[in-house]
Amino acid sequence: MIKKKLLLIGKYSFISSNIYSFLKNKLIIRKISFEQFRETNLTKLKYFDYICNCSIKKNYINKIYKSNNDLDYLIVKKIKNLSIKFICLSSRKIYPSKSNLKESSIPEPKNHYSKNKLITENKIKKIIKNKFLILRISNLIGKPLKKNNRKISNTFIDNFFKYKKNQKIFYKNNFKDFLSIEQFTNIFYKLLDKNLIGTFNVSLGKKVYINEIIEALNHKKNLKFQKINIRKKDSFYLNNKKLKKIIKIKINKKDLLNYCSRI
Repeated sequence: MIKKKLLLIGKYSFISSNIYSFLKNKLIIRKISFEQFRETNLTKLKYFDYICNCSIKKNYINKIYKSNNDLDYLIVKKIKNLSIKFICLSSRKIYPSKSNLKESSIPEPKNHYSKNKLITENKIKKIIKNKFLILRISNLIGKPLKKNNRKISNTFIDNFFKYKKNQKIFYKNNFKDFLSIEQFTNIFYKLLDKNLIGTFNVSLGKKVYINEIIEALNHKKNLKFQKINIRKKDSFYLNNKKLKKIIKIKINKKDLLNYCSRI
């Protein structure tokens, strides 16, 4: 079986480092910076079947949309006449905070980051039409493989590993849709293996209460937490039936919590 060839842009990103680590024996993978990509000519880029951008600019996260801050757009603009498929790592944040959100659900982006992601999605669809794979990813859980791995922002899970004292408060009834980085990389590989195009929710597809995640993460640290019964407004989960129907993969909470107890 011929291995697919993947170019990852974002040398030190959390996601690119994990994709490389988990899939380097299943795919032919090269990992470069965006600066290196800009200097790479089209003849060399033709070698790859897929390009996935895992890099991002701070101004893309925090400010109103500008095309020169949109690395996905700049990449797609360069490769639009090649046969390469582009993988866009989008976000669940383009949706409202509701349950059972489908790919067809009406987007309601609230901040610069989510608004910019939606703009990027639409630009990609317009420029390369049938050569894209847009992944609307739920909340990923995982520890950086190296100290220099970069993430967009710190979540409560990242902060959990910094806790030194007890009495950290979290919301008992607040739920989200979590996915371990192991589960994500497995799904990512299956999508490439199936040679798919289109837009997909990449998620567990179930409610996962913060309480459950904390207890699993706390398996080794044994910290004490104060739990309060307040539901925050950003509880959500994504419908992933479209994904599961095509790639035929089991994505379950047990594997997620087992992963959390190991890290």
